[in-house]
Amino acid sequence: MTRWQATRSFVLAALVPVAVFGVPVSATSQTFTAIEYPGAMHTRVFGINPRGDIAGFHINLDGTFHGLLRDADGTLSSFDVPGAVFTAAIGINPRGDVVGFYATTPGIFHGFLLRRGQLTTIDFPGAVSTDALGIGASGDIVGNYRDGAGRVHGFHLRKGVFATIDVPGATYTEAFQISPQGHIVGNYQVGAVSHEFLLVDGAFTAIDFPGAVATGGPLFGVGINPQGAIVGQYRDTVGRTHGFLLDAGEYTSIDFPDSTAMATVATAINPRGDIVGRYRDATGKDRGYLMER
Repeated sequence: MTRWQATRSFVLAALVPVAVFGVPVSATSQTFTAIEYPGAMHTRVFGINPRGDIAGFHINLDGTFHGLLRDADGTLSSFDVPGAVFTAAIGINPRGDVVGFYATTPGIFHGFLLRRGQLTTIDFPGAVSTDALGIGASGDIVGNYRDGAGRVHGFHLRKGVFATIDVPGATYTEAFQISPQGHIVGNYQVGAVSHEFLLVDGAFTAIDFPGAVATGGPLFGVGINPQGAIVGQYRDTVGRTHGFLLDAGEYTSIDFPDSTAMATVATAINPRGDIVGRYRDATGKDRGYLMER
């Protein structure tokens, strides 16, 4: 396994106020499929590529985390980084390259790239911990890292060179996915309030679901497809979490159609408009889902 060490670091341009305020509507006329790894306590999915391959992880009854892949035909498989006590797959690109993070020591994470069976470790130089969260069609990787002072920053890894991403004024920034055009989406916090962002050509745009108490949050998935449609999640005024789709300036709420579903999040969207995420039932169990539009 190799580790990229080249680095450049900068704070990208000023935050631009959100420019789209469509009227929230509910998602209708879609097909939802629940995704559950056999015997798992929780199943969470985060990434989907154009073929419909899905990446995520499952948590077993003993509390262990394992990487999860679901082929477009519905076949589920589990994997672990050799020697790891924790493995989570998060992003997957059109070639089937997978990124995520793992730990050999509890609480200290390393990013990874899994490409054609070859595993590469990704560590932001000088960081205490690194999470790889998204991978683009060109192989660019985005994620977050924690510095020695405990602050979390986003990063963009392109051709072996790291760049730091910090939303101005934020106490926490993470980059979650990158589109073929190089547009990056992620999460940030100002104080205790969470928001999502879109980064295009060095300019940030805040994404806040209209009327929400909070939008996104640390390690909540944020997705973008080549057409610029964005998915994420928000918390309403009574404390319930919903997924959303932001497309052509219009917000659409996403709730898994199950009477026991207490919360829904949306984490990724592919070029066809298929969306993945997870929902939590009344017993507190998480299951992944695929929403085909």
